Amino acid sequence: MSRSTARTITEHEAREVERANETGKRPVVFVHGLWLLPSSWERWARRFEEAGYVALTPGWPDDPETTAEAKAHPEVFANKTVGHVADHFDQILRDLKQRPVLVGHSFGGLLAQILAGRGRAAVTVAISPAPFRGVLPLPFSALKSAWPVLGNPANRNRAVPLTYDQFRFAFANAVSEEEAKSLYETYAVPAAGKPLFQAAAANLNPWTEAKVDTKNAERGPLLIISGEKDHTVPWTIANATYKQQCENGGVTDIIEIKNRGHALTIDSGWQEVADTALAFIQRYV
Repeated sequence: MSRSTARTITEHEAREVERANETGKRPVVFVHGLWLLPSSWERWARRFEEAGYVALTPGWPDDPETTAEAKAHPEVFANKTVGHVADHFDQILRDLKQRPVLVGHSFGGLLAQILAGRGRAAVTVAISPAPFRGVLPLPFSALKSAWPVLGNPANRNRAVPLTYDQFRFAFANAVSEEEAKSLYETYAVPAAGKPLFQAAAANLNPWTEAKVDTKNAERGPLLIISGEKDHTVPWTIANATYKQQCENGGVTDIIEIKNRGHALTIDSGWQEVADTALAFIQRYV
């Protein structure tokens, strides 16, 4: 780990690890991204447990348990960096007796790739993953999605919520207005600004934390899933990520799912995405 080795694992996360180790089943660790909480993976966790895995849904350090608590205390999200969050998950993975499957969405997809690059994963699925150093495209829609944070440099050290209209564009553009409002009320929480600034500057900073060891022979198979209508991580970014990961000698694949936006892990079509990820994983573990 690259920063402080102080343990940040919560009691709940320690219990999840203990349960996973006791079952003897292959663990699947779900990694959420910005503006969401671990609860966004609840349906995925049930689906994967039905398929014979044991699911863990850790949070980022200091994550509240509920969206209501998160909205009441947004300050807890501030000042989280990509490196600190990656190290937090690294601690959890080291405590597991089996090398886990990693499934991450958005910045969680970036974190999953960072951890896979450290040799921590048996298989990895990165869904609409945030870009890392070496991924060059920056389409207008991606910039517009991040602008609520990047538009004010002071947001680097803040927690930033999205308005409904911002969430609608960045996450929920491919669903109905009614579903978009429901997703916003159910899942959207403030998010740390710093990771977005780190990703935006990654290609200008050789020492950035937003980087992935794409050549590690211990990376394991990797699938990248892209939503056809994703504004935040459109195909050009996902495909550029795929091309970077193809430098690895292991299995690397990419799939585009039609008519889906950035909310593809939480919207009404989540099971199609979950089953696509599950089919890839079952080929290898």
